[in-house]
Order: sequence, then structure tokens, then C-alpha cells
Amino acid sequence: MSELHGPTLTRSPHRPLRTHSTRRALPLAAGAALTAALLGMSPAPATAVPTTASAHAAPTAARHTAGAPDIPVAGVKAHLGQLQSIARANGGNRAHGRPGYKASLDYVKAKLDAAGYTTTVQPFTSSGGTTGYNLVADWPGGDANHVVFTGAHLDSVQAGPGINDDGSGSAGILEVALAVAREGYHPDKHLRFAWWGAEELGMVGSRNYVDKLPAAERSKIDAYLNFDMIGSPNPGYFVYGYDQPLEGLFENYFAGKNIATEVDTEGDGRSDHAPFQDAGIPVGGLFSGADYIKSADQAAKWGGTQGKAFDACYHRSCDTYANLSDTALKNNSDAIAYAVWSLSGGSGSSR
Repeated sequence: MSELHGPTLTRSPHRPLRTHSTRRALPLAAGAALTAALLGMSPAPATAVPTTASAHAAPTAARHTAGAPDIPVAGVKAHLGQLQSIARANGGNRAHGRPGYKASLDYVKAKLDAAGYTTTVQPFTSSGGTTGYNLVADWPGGDANHVVFTGAHLDSVQAGPGINDDGSGSAGILEVALAVAREGYHPDKHLRFAWWGAEELGMVGSRNYVDKLPAAERSKIDAYLNFDMIGSPNPGYFVYGYDQPLEGLFENYFAGKNIATEVDTEGDGRSDHAPFQDAGIPVGGLFSGADYIKSADQAAKWGGTQGKAFDACYHRSCDTYANLSDTALKNNSDAIAYAVWSLSGGSGSSR
């Protein structure tokens, strides 16, 4: 997540200030109906999934209400272990313009290519003249006029390896993307995933992507979901509150797990959802907290330590593989899969 004083962090008129509050979720069925109605989730013909997907492992047995598979936290943590190793081998970080960032991108790209995704590396130039890269991955099939877009930033700050910020979001969406392939999933809507560069410099990569996207292509994005820090060691469960159907979708998921949520304000305008929101695209997402302090009420709801930051290692060298909550990683990764399956519709493999 970018610092609050980043160079492009202006509040959009579409992004009202939200205050922390515990949210009352809609009844599960009503929330799902509202999401479907407002996002236009009518079934659309799906094109064939590539034959490469059929070579993947059989679908996992555990499923959530939307038909989404259970996301193994061990898989998410395996990716985080690789990102930690990459940082260790490249000066202790994975920052924009540093070799650790490109090595991180190469790792994620290789996983997606092997799973049958169409991947594109998009270069851009930061204000300092350094070349950066976004990685965009499309799952073949689904209605290309209705895109469900999921993203996270892949870069760290220069001070450390960035395993929670935002290795956690990057690893979570990667494991969900790989679950799409493992399941042989046939979505009604088109699925796109992205790993953004130079977020820590003020969402440079995602803003470059959105700015260069033709208006006709922007209009095809039904929802953009952002996941920036989902494994904080003293976690909270914060839901983006910019779009009512997307907010309700996540709130209802967590209500079904008996997990209270609050609307996020700490990350307001500080991550890669901001360029999409500025372009008029509905955005949603999750956040487990950064350097704000957990209150007594929040500790009573979520456990952990009151009076301590959600992530005391935010933007520090101690943001390592040890700086994670497995429980938060698991809950949030499953919620990502639930949202992707819910918003895209479709069916599993006929295998």
C-alpha cells in the first residue's frame, strides 16, 4: 500500500469519506440477489476453456456457497516463501526498478503460463524515468464484454521484502487464479487478473494501465477487486465501501463465517483500486490493516492485541514471511475465490 502522502493521492469526487463502523450484512440470499441485479449477472454463453487446463489436478472437495473451491493456505504461503527467497537474493526487497521486482514478476508469470492463462507484460515508465512492469493474465473463455477483474500490487518498498504489503494480496490472487485452472472453471463472464508495478510510488502501474485503456474497454469491466494486505499479523477484516453491491458481497460472505467486518478507511485512495474508481469502474476489495492502531472494540471482535498496529512491520525490513497471520490469509483468500466465482457465474469442468 502506498504512503498517504504519495504523489497522486487525490480524493476522487466519487470516493466519499467513510468512517469506521461495524457493518450489518444483508441476509445472504438478499445480498446475492442485490449483487446480481446491480452488476448484471445474467448468464452469458461461455467459450471453451483451453485444453491446457484439463491437465490440472482434480477439483478440490471443499466448496463455498458460490461453488468456489476452498483455497489452501499452504499454497498461498508457498508463493510467499518464494517471494521471500527472491527478496533475500536481491538486496532484501522487491521494489520497483530493482531486480527483485522483475524476478517476482517472472515467478508469477511462469505459474500462470503453465496453468493455461494468456499473460501480457506491460512496461511503463515512472516519474523518475525507471521502467516498470505490470503483469496481466486472462483466463480464456467467458463473455469478453463483461469482465471480472482482480488485482494486487507486486512491488515492495525498498526498505524490505514486502511479504504482507503486498506479497499477501499477490499470492492470494495467484492461488485463486490457479484454482480457476485446477477446477477447469467455465465462467460466464471473462476473468482477468493483474499484478501491478510501482504501487508504492503512487499507483503508477495501475494508473498507467487505466489511462491507456480505451473507453470502450473500460466499459466492459463490470467490477475491479483489489487486495492490498490480506495477512496482517494483528489482523482486522476491512471491506472496501465504495460500491454497495461489492461491499455487500464480501460482508455477506464474512457474515456466513461469523466474522464481523468494518468499512475500510485506512486504505482510502492509497492502493490500485483508486485509478479504476476514478474512471467510474465499480471497485471492491479487502484489507487486513496496516499502521493504524487496533482499538479495544476491534480486539474484542477479531482477537489480537489492542493498542498495537494491525501490521507493526508496515513498510519496514521486518515485513517478512514471519509477519503474517495464517488465519487472515486463509479467510481472505477464500473470500477472494467466493467473490470471483459469485461475480463471474459459470460452471466447473465436466470431467
